[in-house]
Amino acid sequence: MKKDRIKVLNEKIKKNYPNEKIIIGDGNLNSTIMLLGEAPGGKEIEIGKPFVGQAGKHFQEFLDVLNIKREDVYITNSVKYRPTKINARTNRISNRTPTVKEIDDFRDYIYEEISIIMPKIIVTLGNTPLRLIFKNDIKIGEVHGKLMEKEINNRNYKIFPLYHPAAIIYNRDLKDIYMEDLIKLKKELKKLQKRVDFILKRV
Repeated sequence: MKKDRIKVLNEKIKKNYPNEKIIIGDGNLNSTIMLLGEAPGGKEIEIGKPFVGQAGKHFQEFLDVLNIKREDVYITNSVKYRPTKINARTNRISNRTPTVKEIDDFRDYIYEEISIIMPKIIVTLGNTPLRLIFKNDIKIGEVHGKLMEKEINNRNYKIFPLYHPAAIIYNRDLKDIYMEDLIKLKKELKKLQKRVDFILKRV
């Protein structure tokens, strides 16, 4: 069962990172949609779930545009602990982008997670998950809003890259592009649902 396999995977990750607070995937294990983010932030570590707090607010807007509920999707992160640095200006702990090594270290875990969930489409949010999936220095600015494919553990998956919702906070110029991409994604999800409904009718 998916629940048992995910539990084993999560325990393996926690065992291999005993000094880190691991934030595991959350949501519907049978969802056709997987959302793959970058890494948890401070609020996620505090609450123990991905995409909560400020990130959760923007994530909810994202779900509202697509007309789907949080419980209808499966949400996880590329790196499952919070990468941190000391902010030189405030001298406080702050988030940082995961390193190439951190991304590489988590790739097999994420590939296994994908193989367990078996989503019909994987929506990557930002550069980090894109690089994890495709194993190269691919940039979100080059491929956002374009439906792609990737073979993972002998199975082909549809990949739809989006800017990370938080990117809109720091770059308001991305708002229109982001909304256009969401409309494209909504169309792809409708096509996907039609195919699923067609298959179910034939069973």
